[in-house]
Amino acid sequence: MSSNPQSPNATTAVSDGASAAAGGGVQVHQPRRLPDFLQNVNLKYVKLGYHYLMTHLLTLCLVPLMSAIAIQVSQMNYDDVYHLWLHLQYNLVSVIICSIILVVGSTVYFMTRPRPIYLVDYSCYRPPSHLQVKFHRFIEHSRVTGDFDESSLEFQRKILDRSGLGEETVVPEAMHSIPPRPSMQAAREEAEQVMFGALDNLFANTNVKSKDIGILVVNCSLFNPTPSLSAMIVNKYKLRGNIRSFNLGGMGCSAGAIAIDLAKDLLQVHRNTYAVVVSTENITQNWYFGNKKSMLIPNCLFRVGGAAILLSNKSIERRRAKYKLVHVVRTNRGADDKAFRCVYQEQDDAGKTGVSLSKELMAIAGDALKTNITTLGPLVLPISEQLLFFATLVGRKLLNMKIKPYIPDFKLAFEHFCIHAGGRAVIDELEKNLQLSREHVEASRMTLHRFGNTSSSSIWYELAYTEAKGRMRKGHRVWQIAFGSGFKCNSAVWQALRSVKPSPKSPWLDCIDRYPVEVAA
Repeated sequence: MSSNPQSPNATTAVSDGASAAAGGGVQVHQPRRLPDFLQNVNLKYVKLGYHYLMTHLLTLCLVPLMSAIAIQVSQMNYDDVYHLWLHLQYNLVSVIICSIILVVGSTVYFMTRPRPIYLVDYSCYRPPSHLQVKFHRFIEHSRVTGDFDESSLEFQRKILDRSGLGEETVVPEAMHSIPPRPSMQAAREEAEQVMFGALDNLFANTNVKSKDIGILVVNCSLFNPTPSLSAMIVNKYKLRGNIRSFNLGGMGCSAGAIAIDLAKDLLQVHRNTYAVVVSTENITQNWYFGNKKSMLIPNCLFRVGGAAILLSNKSIERRRAKYKLVHVVRTNRGADDKAFRCVYQEQDDAGKTGVSLSKELMAIAGDALKTNITTLGPLVLPISEQLLFFATLVGRKLLNMKIKPYIPDFKLAFEHFCIHAGGRAVIDELEKNLQLSREHVEASRMTLHRFGNTSSSSIWYELAYTEAKGRMRKGHRVWQIAFGSGFKCNSAVWQALRSVKPSPKSPWLDCIDRYPVEVAA
């Protein structure tokens, strides 16, 4: 009943220990005093004013210059214009050289500039309700299999209670059987149901013909049969013989952004075509049937899910596309031994295979995130935030000033955040460290509650939630961020090209009115 646990979020339930609330106390009423203006002034408006000034600084400087030029031109008479023309005639060589440079430079620019990549549409697989697993049924089923001792069962129960998952998450049909049947055939059936379910809906929504698809990228970490998953898709939809197909394995929960990055690079080379990206994970053959605590967590968190995304570099697709890809930033900490082994597939002492999670996983994830946002910041943050960060850095490092490090306000760069819904602890930490509001992380929390950790596809369920809530407006920017084994932290930035409505057969279609819900602490 588990998918690829290649994510730091798999440690959620362990790090989310139950916290007791302190209550009660005598209230002491302090005498009223005049407010301290310096402490009580609302700095939000000062910051917004500063942000606006720095963002539009170039425009504010150019307006007086252009006004001065316009005034000067308006004061020129016929003789002034005639003398200017004569001057240019006597400098014909200079004029020709400048014209050639301008034409050649413009040609080189338009020929070499990156082609815009459009997200035409995407579809998330909606698992059938009859495969949902409630907590009590999960524990009872685990007990009946006879593979887990009482200590392991209690450990899993506590994880479920603190995980942030709801009672409607889904495990594959093979894991509902007693005993479970984690066979190759059952794993293939799960992969087909998820991938083909998402692709059928995507093709129905977009009316794209199979012969028009030039690129196919599939990512799935722990299930890599022969023929590959990408070959299964080619065979099912009879894709053309010269399609560029790729199958990414073992890259964890952040592989969705990696697949997008690969498709983007291919679309820069191959003109006028479509690329399909399929992000999924397979649970059937990756369930751990042992009693090692560090390998039991994924059983409780990972659930069935997948997404299919249609990208294109065709300029005509801009009219109906939902988003434009702005940036992809990838961070890989695999050169560090601890980072490399913090999410590690292995066998326990009894010879049972699973994925072991290191106790240092959260710290390693934090370092990877720090590196990633340090690279991403200059690409997306307004100049006002960059100057404040730089000034603080200079003050602390060069002038030895005792001031707190300045944390850039990423809310000025993005309207929406899709944090990989791998577990409650990581969502909590990012909410705290990036100073996000409850609404900013709502999509992540509700995706975790409704669908569980669906690995690399979770960021698409979160985007679908935002659309279903009617919050996506033209020009809004979206930050998708995910973590994965290796160890990796990857980000993708999108910009909405229109006010986006949910696609037909959205995974949230039958339940969006019930959300958000309160998640038990």
